[in-house]
Amino acid sequence: MAYFTASDGKRLYFEDTGDGQPLLCLAGLTRNSRDFAFVAPHLADLRLITMDYRGRGQSDHDPDFMNYNILREGLDAIELLDHLGLGKVILLGTSRGGLIAMALAASHPDRLAGVILNDIGPVIEPTGIGKIMDYVGKSPAAKSYDEAAHALQQMMEPQFPGVSLDIWRQQVQHQYHQTETKLELRYDSALRDALIQQAAAGPAPDLWPLFDALRDIPTGVIRGANSELFSAATLQEMHARHPGLISAEIPDRGHVPFLDEPQSLELIRNVLDAA
Repeated sequence: MAYFTASDGKRLYFEDTGDGQPLLCLAGLTRNSRDFAFVAPHLADLRLITMDYRGRGQSDHDPDFMNYNILREGLDAIELLDHLGLGKVILLGTSRGGLIAMALAASHPDRLAGVILNDIGPVIEPTGIGKIMDYVGKSPAAKSYDEAAHALQQMMEPQFPGVSLDIWRQQVQHQYHQTETKLELRYDSALRDALIQQAAAGPAPDLWPLFDALRDIPTGVIRGANSELFSAATLQEMHARHPGLISAEIPDRGHVPFLDEPQSLELIRNVLDAA
């Protein structure tokens, strides 16, 4: 296990495996380094770097939960690159990780050789936000991995038809920790309070200027065909604003694709080649 210390003293967990082209992988909102377990075997020829944001996985929780924000998390990612002595990387960002990637394109474009956005764009659909708020910060009703896997499979079947129970069991193991009597979150439940207070502070910021900062950076976008968070219309507008953008729509996937799908892997390789 590896840790580094952020500029404000928080101890943050990361993994750094393999050699070759460096790929920094940033996970979804409530997820952690395990978010990339499905794709990692397909990227064995790369230097794969993953991290747990503050308050997630094995990283320190922040007593000031308002530090659970994209700008602070982006700074943590830059400080990880500094810690590793890496000037420039390709960034693969899933959901929240993709928002961080766009923010870094505006603030630190010199650190990005390429960007891959997994089911995220500058417009987040209200339906998707509502579903996130239904679960974030709440302990699951299920008391075991098996019970949680069955519940997740049933809930996700409309967006992810045909995905096996074994895959969903792996997913819940990534998301929860099993104790003798229950499942616990692998992140700070105060993340919910941060989202609520940030939303109450005013209208959501316009993210299009952050996406526009990617214009001169090789960029690929993966969209789950059944995504309720990232619309086809938003992807179309992204293409209009970034002439070099490449994209792939993944059938039978919602928010978010696992990234081991053939279309996802092809797009990832295309961005790696262009960077």
